Amino acid sequence: MKTSRFSDSQIMAILKRAEAGTPAPELWREHGISSATFYKWHTKFGGMDASLMLRIREREEENR
Repeated sequence: MKTSRFSDSQIMAILKRAEAGTPAPELWREHGISSATFYKWHTKFGGMDASLMLRIREREEENR
């Protein structure tokens, strides 16, 4: 599986900016991501904090 070029903290920062009211298309252009990637992150990580996101990543690694 291809690894992400964004760290967990970067993903969280992008999602927090979207929640704060920054238009999504502006974020896509600024960070060079597709709309599908953004909405996948939003579905998977939306509303989480960094510690919860870290636990999910650890579980995924453990399951592999």
